[in-house]
Amino acid sequence: MKRQAAHLATIATVERETGLSADTLRVWERRYGFPAPARDHNGERVYPDEQVEKLRVIRRLIDRGLRPGKLVGASLDELSARIDGMSQASAPAGDIDLMRETLKLLQSNLIEDLRRLLSSTLLRLGLQRFVVEFLGPMNVAVGDAWARGELAVSEEHLYTEQIQYLVRQAIGSVSELRQQPSVLLTTLPGEEHQLGLLMAQACLTVEGARCVSLGVQTPASEIPRAARAHAVDVVGLSFSQAMKAQTACAMLADLRERLDPAIDIWAGGSIWQRNRKGVPGVTMIASLTDIPAAVAARRALPPAVNARSVIRFDGGHSG
Repeated sequence: MKRQAAHLATIATVERETGLSADTLRVWERRYGFPAPARDHNGERVYPDEQVEKLRVIRRLIDRGLRPGKLVGASLDELSARIDGMSQASAPAGDIDLMRETLKLLQSNLIEDLRRLLSSTLLRLGLQRFVVEFLGPMNVAVGDAWARGELAVSEEHLYTEQIQYLVRQAIGSVSELRQQPSVLLTTLPGEEHQLGLLMAQACLTVEGARCVSLGVQTPASEIPRAARAHAVDVVGLSFSQAMKAQTACAMLADLRERLDPAIDIWAGGSIWQRNRKGVPGVTMIASLTDIPAAVAARRALPPAVNARSVIRFDGGHSG
């Protein structure tokens, strides 16, 4: 662990370091008895290092699809072992040596070396393979290293910024040949993960789709208007595993009612690997590797049907 000196963190500091909101921390305190903050001389909540470390690991496990009620009673060692086990289980999906080198450069804050490594990997693999084969497992590795305290918040943010810059630059260099289908990309309120959305945009662009990205957390009431304004065929919504599938399904059902019936809904993200029930009028896409087939199927529809659609995607990273 990087932080060894004991001190008390304010609730604002805990928010920044764990990604958990102050409201969530207070709810867990009432519901589960954890965290259990002390009070400073002004009566404000302050949290010891060991509780911040445990909250960080819990947040990462929630991102992996686990529920807080099953985690808060475990010790930090038990939670860390669970992270390690999940990391080892997913490790074969990526180039282990390349991922370790990336983490080493992040920990050493060697920005120029990191950029060169990422750029050369992108050049070697091409945009689509870079996103699917490297970024997917790399995002998981970075999130797990952050949860274990092996990466500081600033180092995780540095990684995210470098990846976003590199992928956006690569998207801009891809020739747009067919422009179909046209896709509106965003997330719904409560979903803050940007990388999944960007990775989906990269895969769609490579397939010749025209993408319009609104960024994250667009209110459902605004999406139909944006879809009409940009005359899209597809609206793409990204969901990470931090979102409960039940909540996501309810939000999609609401959006389905608001949206023009001519606009299809494709649903992506690894949370849909666990939830097979689905939502009427929504097509589930559980992996970025499913995007080429979805685009091809959409293009194969008659012109009158090939009018408009909605998609969800996930990049495996804490954000």
